[in-house]
Amino acid sequence: MISKELIKSEIEKVPEERLDTLYSIVQEFARHAPANGGPSLMSKLQDVSINAPEDFAENIDLYLSGEKTIG
Repeated sequence: MISKELIKSEIEKVPEERLDTLYSIVQEFARHAPANGGPSLMSKLQDVSINAPEDFAENIDLYLSGEKTIG
């Protein structure tokens, strides 16, 4: 597990002229962190299921153009 101390030591290596960019990245990361301990994006994506024919991914262009139909 990465500690805050390890992160801080890496931040010390960042040149002054890049700190604005790094700060923006950290702010964005903190903004999107689950605040209420709810499910993460990855756990939500694990629940996604697609009901489609076996060749759907392979022939998605044909399904989108109407050359092949579902069902």
